Amino acid sequence: MFKLGEKQTLTVVKKVEFGVYLAESVLKAEDKVLLPAKQVPADCECGDEITVFLYKDSRDRLIATTNEPKLMLGQVALLRVIQTGGIGAFLDWGLEKDLLLPFKEQIGHVALGDDVLVSLYIDKSERLCATMKVYESLRADSPYKKDDRVNGRVYELSDNFGAFVAVDNIYSALIPKKELYGEVHAGDDISARVVRVLDDGRLELGIREKAYIQMDKDADRLLELLKSYNGMLPFNDKASPELIKSETGMSKNEFKRAVGRLLKLGKIEIGVKTISLK
Repeated sequence: MFKLGEKQTLTVVKKVEFGVYLAESVLKAEDKVLLPAKQVPADCECGDEITVFLYKDSRDRLIATTNEPKLMLGQVALLRVIQTGGIGAFLDWGLEKDLLLPFKEQIGHVALGDDVLVSLYIDKSERLCATMKVYESLRADSPYKKDDRVNGRVYELSDNFGAFVAVDNIYSALIPKKELYGEVHAGDDISARVVRVLDDGRLELGIREKAYIQMDKDADRLLELLKSYNGMLPFNDKASPELIKSETGMSKNEFKRAVGRLLKLGKIEIGVKTISLK
């Protein structure tokens, strides 16, 4: 049985001018697939075994290749958009026929030259296509543990859950909504800390440091913000959480800790409705 989208080792059962035909075995030669002549190894003979990848050509015919695809079924990879058209985007995946990323499988805006994180699936017409909905293809067996630093790509945002991340473009992770700070978009490459490893092996991440480290960073950021306001903020730690969040990117508690840190260092003073540099 031929396996579309996968590598398999097949046997040469017939040689022709334009290539060789491959089958599961000599005994199953009636069910065969072509390997084009330019990819046939030198001195190839009937009975030889060749490892190939199977996909469909521009005429939707099953064809074998010895070229190495950048993506196979069950995998996730970053592929570059090399063309856009009326049915979607086309991706470079290392083979002669470009890989279609249909509009319905896209997340966010996809433009020429973008590197998009995708997995492979077989559509209703038995053709290989790409999808940016990679959750089911990501692995849950990462080597990471609590407090490890990791890198990954945000591939989807959810109003209910937070930001879904592919760590190392392989492992499944989530930045919970409560842990999201600043501007985070689908397609962003981020550095994060493993907050915990869930029972199912997936990772929960945080993009802020531990509290005692983050407090110093927030204090430094507050100093820079004060300087941008010519030394005086038109609000203090009694302002609404919404105002503090929109102006500083911090929660009210984080803002109050940063203010307390700078007060202790003698770098600011608090007015009735202001915070000023000393």
